[in-house]
Amino acid sequence: MNLALVGLVAGMALGFAGYFGGFAAFLLVAVLGAVGFVLGRLLEGDIDLGDLGDLIRGRERRR
Repeated sequence: MNLALVGLVAGMALGFAGYFGGFAAFLLVAVLGAVGFVLGRLLEGDIDLGDLGDLIRGRERRR
């Protein structure tokens, strides 16, 4: 199991803690799953923080 998948599972598990709150909990699961996935990719080294910042700002990084 790679770290991205572990991060995704951890985010989903944290989201399920709030699952009993209805639709808002569903959104919480999705957001925490995405955050866990991104953190896992960061820990693996597949994503650079500079690349992530450029992606958020909508710019392409020049190398």
